[in-house]
Amino acid sequence: MALSREQIAQRVAQELKDGYYVNLGIGIPTLVANYVPEGIEVMLQSENGLLGMGRFPTEEEVDADLINAGKQTVTMTAGASLFDSAESFAMIRGGHVDLTVLGAFEVDVEGNIASYMIPGKLIKGMGGAMDLVAGADNIIVTMTHASKHGVSKLLNKCTLPLTGKGCIKKVLTDLAFIEIKDGKFHLLERAPGVSVEEIQQLTEGELVVNGEIPEMQF
Repeated sequence: MALSREQIAQRVAQELKDGYYVNLGIGIPTLVANYVPEGIEVMLQSENGLLGMGRFPTEEEVDADLINAGKQTVTMTAGASLFDSAESFAMIRGGHVDLTVLGAFEVDVEGNIASYMIPGKLIKGMGGAMDLVAGADNIIVTMTHASKHGVSKLLNKCTLPLTGKGCIKKVLTDLAFIEIKDGKFHLLERAPGVSVEEIQQLTEGELVVNGEIPEMQF
């Protein structure tokens, strides 16, 4: 069974390590803030100028002036700080972010990512994505494996304008956790109840399957 948005975020959160500085992009990545594992401390960064972003607020906690890059209301953790976007992007461009979690429209076998534009459609735009993919070595993309029409988003070559080239190493979809290396997709884990065959059918780029592929654990 395909993962929900919340389950994708929950699985990504398992990749967090104690002491990490983490940037969460718009969409599914923002949900990761709700699933930081117990026993570790991470500092979540939002590119609009917040370091120390917490989980989403309850109704009683909502502060309309405290938002993430997607204009959703958020909370702050102890020790959080607020600053202008210039300082925020200096952190990103300076390579001070340990992990970046981004959404995408397409990813291909060369690690290219298309995430900001669909010709003919009104999209919010690039935002900080170009800076994030250029300034971070450790990036996880979250996305659905295929469109609602069953067309793969894991391609031999991206068809949409690129956000970055050769920068993506891992992709977590609603069906699978995949590593990109040597010009191929390598299947690491599959969603509970989803078969390897189902994943292969919805993956346009070459998919390498070595041995028994475990199901994701939550």
